[in-house]
Parts: sequence; structure tokens; C-alpha cells
Amino acid sequence: MLNVYLLRHGETQYNADGNRYCGRTDINLTAKGMSQANLVYEQLKGMTFDAVYASPLKRALYTAEIASGVKTVQTDARLIEVDFGNWEGKTKEEFIAEHAGLWDSWMEDPAIAKAGGTGESAAEVVARVDDFYQELLRKHPSGKVLVVGHNGINRLYLAHKLGMPLKHYRRIVQENSSITLFSLDEGGEMNLKLLNSRIK
Repeated sequence: MLNVYLLRHGETQYNADGNRYCGRTDINLTAKGMSQANLVYEQLKGMTFDAVYASPLKRALYTAEIASGVKTVQTDARLIEVDFGNWEGKTKEEFIAEHAGLWDSWMEDPAIAKAGGTGESAAEVVARVDDFYQELLRKHPSGKVLVVGHNGINRLYLAHKLGMPLKHYRRIVQENSSITLFSLDEGGEMNLKLLNSRIK
């Protein structure tokens, strides 16, 4: 059985500035974000991982390096955040004021709607993230790994694996640098053990 310690990256300026949508924009952690990652390091200190993986975006990669205490983090493009299209860099209030219909379509059925009108659908996101975890399961069938991703992709993947309609993905909370722990058995079935947690 594969055990995955899943993190969302630490705080960025977009998070601090009204939670602006930060899909592919490659911004760094704030001082608070680095402190959050260090708190995770203190929780995981003494724990040995078979591997550490992260999105190639700086906010995830730096969180992974700090939280794991290692510099041998493997990046994987399948863990990059959702392409939010025209919502990129804007708060929800701002882009709803510009085009409420796009948000309505996303909330009704994100599996087929394109985020921001020109970005990814939730089904496209789930397909690439699930492909990553299937490969991870083949590489580490009885391992323990740390994965650092993003709010959107983490919640969509969890919703998918838990059998939730994707339109309910926002009901899953992912705070910056909090720990989610789940296992995948040899058939890929998930058991969620911790969600949005502090383990000490």
C-alpha cells in the first residue's frame, strides 16, 4: 500500500491579496509561506520518505524542499496548478463581475466547463493528476512519499477518488501547508486518513 503525504504549497502573495487565482503564474512564497513550510518540516522531522515530488512551480517546489528537508525533490508537470484561463490573477469577485456566466458554468459542471473560459476542464485536470498517481503507485507500491501540489488539483483529485461529483470539489478544504494523508492500494482505491491536518 502506498502512503501519500499531500501538501498544498505555502502562502503566496496571491493568496494574501484576496486569494487571487494563481494557476500557472510562477510566483514565490511569502515569508509567512516559508514559515508554514518550516512548520511542516517540524511535524515530519525524523520521517523518511521514499521520494519527494512537487509541481515545478516555485511555490510548490520550495515548499517541498523546506518541508522535506531535502534538495532531491522530483518535479512533475502533471502536478502543475489548474490553467484558470481568463481568471488568472483575479479574485473570484473580480472575474464574476466581468463574466458571471463562466463561473456559473464551472460551478454547474466543471468536468466539461473550461476554467475562465479558455483554461482546463476539471476532467482534464483529473486525468493528468490521476496519471501521475497511477505511475507513483507502480514505482512505490508499498512506499511512503511526500507530494506538494496546489489547491485546485489536490481538491479535484481527492473529490474524484472519493467518488464525489466534481462540482463539489470546493467542499474539501486545503489550507496552505497543511497535511493530507491518504493511501492507495494495489487497485488504486483510496483511503483518506487525514485531511487538512497537523499531525503533532
